[in-house]
Amino acid sequence: MSAAAKKFLDFSNSSPSHFHCVATIKAALLASGYKELNENISWEITKGGKYFYTRNQSTIAAFAVGKNYKPGNGFALVGAHTDSPNFVIKPVSAVKKEGYLQVGVQTYGGGLWHTWFDRDLTIAGRVIVKEDETFASKLVHVKRSVLRIPSLCIHLGRDQNDKLMINKETHLTPVMATEIQDQLAGNNKDSKEDHHPALVNLLAKELNAKAEDIQTFELSVCDTQPAAIGGVHSEFVFAPRLDNQLSCFMGLEALLASSDDNAADHVRVLVCFDNEEVGSTSAHGAASPIVSELVSRVSRGLAGDEDRAEVEQRAIRLSYMISADMAHAVHPNYASKHEDRHKPSITGGPVIKYNANQRYATTSVTAFVLKELAKRNNIPLQEFVVRNDSACGSTIGPIMSANTGIRTVDIGNPQLAMHSVREMCGVTAIQHGIDLFQSFYSNYHSVNDSVKDMIK
Repeated sequence: MSAAAKKFLDFSNSSPSHFHCVATIKAALLASGYKELNENISWEITKGGKYFYTRNQSTIAAFAVGKNYKPGNGFALVGAHTDSPNFVIKPVSAVKKEGYLQVGVQTYGGGLWHTWFDRDLTIAGRVIVKEDETFASKLVHVKRSVLRIPSLCIHLGRDQNDKLMINKETHLTPVMATEIQDQLAGNNKDSKEDHHPALVNLLAKELNAKAEDIQTFELSVCDTQPAAIGGVHSEFVFAPRLDNQLSCFMGLEALLASSDDNAADHVRVLVCFDNEEVGSTSAHGAASPIVSELVSRVSRGLAGDEDRAEVEQRAIRLSYMISADMAHAVHPNYASKHEDRHKPSITGGPVIKYNANQRYATTSVTAFVLKELAKRNNIPLQEFVVRNDSACGSTIGPIMSANTGIRTVDIGNPQLAMHSVREMCGVTAIQHGIDLFQSFYSNYHSVNDSVKDMIK
């Protein structure tokens, strides 16, 4: 088994929500000597320093300043996102129907919702808890099956195999218990609370708190089945949230591996945003000024006696960003959905994504830089463009590029079943992705120096 793939399994299993994904990344950074910063106070940044900060507990930005950094030098950035399509528990979630206790949920993002039927589901996320006279935000992950969305049997819906129509409001409400069993457990059948007492009591037990101290929460529904290596030759990864936790993992591994490069003269950055699946327009999404503020604070803080505004502008012009979000591998049962000459293999290397209508930010220059890095390090690359008769998805690349003015390339590791409750990718491609990002962090400036005439 690939060591990188095995390590990703642990990463995935530790990250049942976007909050947990950030917590997992944070723990790895702290273990590697990164210092946590606070956005609310001044930063003391030094050459050779390694830093990170979080926003909303769901977005994280980490950066390492090269020991040979000079004012105005560029930033090598990798951007990814922590969120994935799922169900989010409603502010008033208590539902009773036909003798069942159910939990009202909102759909988040564009999920393949039929894949969530008949799965052993649970909950994970953030809970605000009262502690004496203060309040604390705590993460929770219930590690047993507590929810289920049962299918309608074929006998009562004979046309389901031909045309499955899902009403997202009425058909996707998970079952938690029966009313009679809940009453036998001691809960009030006439409760008018926003959430079933059984749910609040479950959270309290998991957090070792009192039920009355649970103030509010942001909880996602997630699958209980852990990530796994599969296929007869153990060449696939079967896991939830590959889109886009795998990109976060590969960026993290590459950053940590390159952090102590004594020869570096630039700033290496990893930013994992929230809310990509719903458009990125939040205070902690890619449409926020997180990247611009990071570049500004770091470049100005290290400007020395030079004009700070001028140093910042030079840094922007010399920077380069990889927008890392998963790509579509060709599907053996639906090969016609791909353009004939752009069919990425699930076991091949990372995929450069192109779109003439700017759904991806890739240009000939940004693609060339990445190709040259890959060529120098023997890393396979693939290319993808959507068919003209098919709509093209988008990602954080065009948003970040437009907001910052930084040159950007959109790439992603190939996968199948994107936005399913269980997705699928290739084992070997994970190491390829890490190697590409590490090469980018370590060698970007040497390639960038050779294309300066192209970036005027």
